[in-house]
Amino acid sequence: MTAVKLVNTSGKRKKAVARSVLKPGNGEVRINGVLLEAYQPRLARMKIMEPLLIAGDNVSKVDIRVNVRGGGIFSQAEAARLTIARALIDHTKDKDLEKEFLEYDRHLLVADVRQREDRKPNSAGKARAKTQKSYR
Repeated sequence: MTAVKLVNTSGKRKKAVARSVLKPGNGEVRINGVLLEAYQPRLARMKIMEPLLIAGDNVSKVDIRVNVRGGGIFSQAEAARLTIARALIDHTKDKDLEKEFLEYDRHLLVADVRQREDRKPNSAGKARAKTQKSYR
């Protein structure tokens, strides 16, 4: 019995965390159980497809399952594309593909670690907003 090569990766963006499993298959990509072709909104779907389009034929031989939790729609999309790109690199071990990803967008392989700033106590609604003072 031959062992099936599974690749587990994860990626984060703001509060969104994506975990993916890549295994040999026929090119099916699912995000939270939904086929990528049916994923909405369309702009988020296009963002997730970027590493798949760059990778080309490598994608047709593998199935990718992505589970994303937390954050907003586009943070989830960016976390998903990060974990998909990392999984493809781990699976193929192709330095040229890694270089293509980095040239296209560095955030395909390197997480953007910025977080929202906490709201300060006794201030107005936003993190840096201050209440106005009147001296007269």
